[in-house]
Amino acid sequence: MNPLLQRNRWLRGASVFAVLFGLLTLKEGGTVLFGGEAARSAAGAYVPFVLWFNFLAGFAYVAAGMALWRRLGWAAWLALGIGLATALVFAAFGMHILTGGAFEVRTVAAMALRTAVWLGIGTLAWRMRRSPTDPQDTTP
Repeated sequence: MNPLLQRNRWLRGASVFAVLFGLLTLKEGGTVLFGGEAARSAAGAYVPFVLWFNFLAGFAYVAAGMALWRRLGWAAWLALGIGLATALVFAAFGMHILTGGAFEVRTVAAMALRTAVWLGIGTLAWRMRRSPTDPQDTTP
């Protein structure tokens, strides 16, 4: 039995935001990855492993948002996992920069935003978990 997260309007808003953020991530990342040379040139000095991570994470963003909307307990774990994985990729990106790798400054800002957003959503979801003594609400 998967316990439900507590009802909360902030969690509802976060779930909608997560799905929209995921869809936008898939569109933007997919454009650079699969859109041809013009799209790659417009992206500038992108870092392939960061781009691929963010693109693939877009699918997880959508899944997490949908699970948060349905108040599924495992959504908190997924959101925190996304935040921690993003932080690790951000750290690897930092090492890429420190070793002289080419990069776009906007990627630094984007990764900081992604890390903060997902750690924030994960923390919110974690706080909305029901305790074992709470009465079980079976309505999504």
